[in-house]
Amino acid sequence: MKSLLVKLTHGLSEQDTTEHELKLLQEWTAKKYLTHKNDVYKFHSKYRAGTLGLVQNDTAYLHVIGENIKDLFIENIGVATEGDLIIAKRLLGKRGTPAAEIAEVVGREQTYSIGYIIEKYNHRSLVDLKTEHPIGAEFSTEQLASHEIGDVFTIDNLENKVIDFLGNLADPLVDEKIVLAQFNKHDEFDAEVLAEAQSFKEVDASKYPKRRDLRELPFCTIDPVTAKDFDDAIYWDQDNTTLYVAIADVSEYVKPFGAVDNEAIYRSFSIYLPHRSIPMLPRQLSETLCSLQPHKDRLSYVFEMKLDLESLEVTHSEVYEAIIHSKRRFNYEEIDHFFEGNYKAQNKDEEDVLKALEQLKPVTDALREKRLKIGFDFRSSEIEMKIDEQHHIISTEEAEETPSHSLIEDCMLLANKEAASRYERGIFRIHEPPSQAKLQTLYQELSSIGIQIEIKDTVKETIEFIQTQAEELGLASEVDTLIIRAQMQARYSPLNHGHFGLGFERYTHFTSPIRRYSDLIVHRLLKAINAGDTAEGSYVLRNIESLAMAISEKEREASTIEIEFMARKYARWANDNLGREFKARISATDPELRADLHDEIIGAKLQLTAHDNYVLFEDVIVRIDKVDIPKARIFATVVRRVDV
Repeated sequence: MKSLLVKLTHGLSEQDTTEHELKLLQEWTAKKYLTHKNDVYKFHSKYRAGTLGLVQNDTAYLHVIGENIKDLFIENIGVATEGDLIIAKRLLGKRGTPAAEIAEVVGREQTYSIGYIIEKYNHRSLVDLKTEHPIGAEFSTEQLASHEIGDVFTIDNLENKVIDFLGNLADPLVDEKIVLAQFNKHDEFDAEVLAEAQSFKEVDASKYPKRRDLRELPFCTIDPVTAKDFDDAIYWDQDNTTLYVAIADVSEYVKPFGAVDNEAIYRSFSIYLPHRSIPMLPRQLSETLCSLQPHKDRLSYVFEMKLDLESLEVTHSEVYEAIIHSKRRFNYEEIDHFFEGNYKAQNKDEEDVLKALEQLKPVTDALREKRLKIGFDFRSSEIEMKIDEQHHIISTEEAEETPSHSLIEDCMLLANKEAASRYERGIFRIHEPPSQAKLQTLYQELSSIGIQIEIKDTVKETIEFIQTQAEELGLASEVDTLIIRAQMQARYSPLNHGHFGLGFERYTHFTSPIRRYSDLIVHRLLKAINAGDTAEGSYVLRNIESLAMAISEKEREASTIEIEFMARKYARWANDNLGREFKARISATDPELRADLHDEIIGAKLQLTAHDNYVLFEDVIVRIDKVDIPKARIFATVVRRVDV
């Protein structure tokens, strides 16, 4: 429902609606909520859609969706509750805060939630997992009695009913089901989707005479050791100073309106958990036919970019459909060993590939150096977690940025920049500068730990001055994390607004269509532009505003799932270590004292009780006192400071 409301904010073509949606639109048009012109439905200027915020004294603010305007104040909300999706009529002519009145409650922001059974005072009830508020879903006393305390269920908030039993909170395996079910995510694909994915045959090059044949070029892929979805392959032609970035040609297989495409839009992103992935595309495509596997002919969409090695600018580029035949699938560790002189080519193919990579490395090093003169070099740490078959934590460690990662990163950044340069309206990856208010809050936090704040001519110079001091204090990663939090969140937009963090005037996502739907849209748009197909280009762009917003929201969902799964694993670990003492580092002092674990396990978030004052990033010894498994919260007490 929320997606439909967003589309109606920008205008929704009748031919892009389902039968059920069309019936709703006709009803709303009859009620004057919508206009209907040239087969396009759109909200009347007097009406807005949004999510109802916190309700206090029968009033609330409506968080308008689909456009960036101020929240609307609503009096007399009636039976509406927090989280309801509302169509509201603006009250024009009133002074003060923009106001509106509820026209209709049309749904819930969160379609699904998670409930579990508790028992208090010998009475069982079904409550929300995160809030413990009672759930009004139909669940009889007999049904409650037939289940165990701690049993977990998926709740359909629209139908107000229990739709699935997930397991019991005592079982660590239920954590994955919980984080996926709250957003209706699942690994399985419908039969119709699988049938379409399985209908494609292995690549027969003779059937693609119009594609450029690049199979003789020594392309290779470089990915994590566990990866199976190889989106990108690279080749550097030293003689012609030309970089080839070959990307899986997903758009050749996934066509608009098909079953696979509909599912891909719904998912929009692959989700990566410590032990497995939940792919955007069926594995027959994501891990096989689309994946740029070694020693197999694969369809690809290639950016060929000629570089001036003096200016490090792309002097000429073209993007085209091709066939490649990757000579080798490397993992990052192998290439790092090669750069260190600890790996030798095992055959002629490897010799050709490694020679090209050796010649490419100084080029990407120079590209990185140039990029960081404008963009930022943030060193916030990413935690890699390993779990066993029963989903208990085995280990955690900070992911390391290595030369092989940097090489691939700058190749992909170059291709993404080139893609963004080819259109004025489409899908851009934007990152707006931080607000002055957020910067002031950041500066105050950093001043409290002794970092000198000196305002330079630009925000970049000010932040680099801060980063230099943080490096000297041994707090580079922690301070960079605070700086990142102070910034706006990167998102997708139909219009270009630049990318503050990277320092790029134009940027998009082109290089990962197997795992990001945004990239698939960019491929379709570029192909339409290359073919001069204005009809296809117009189709791709028809609902681009609402699509960009929807994809940004799906990205946040995927990130939430990944973060919450790890939080649940940390909570399980902490519950097995109650009463034990560990080293931690203070991560926040206001509004409450919090810390991150820095011991045999790293990264767990702790809510602290302390009997003294502590400063940001101070190292302390904490004792784990209590764990709230349903909410995945860990409570600890500061025992003492760490001796310096």
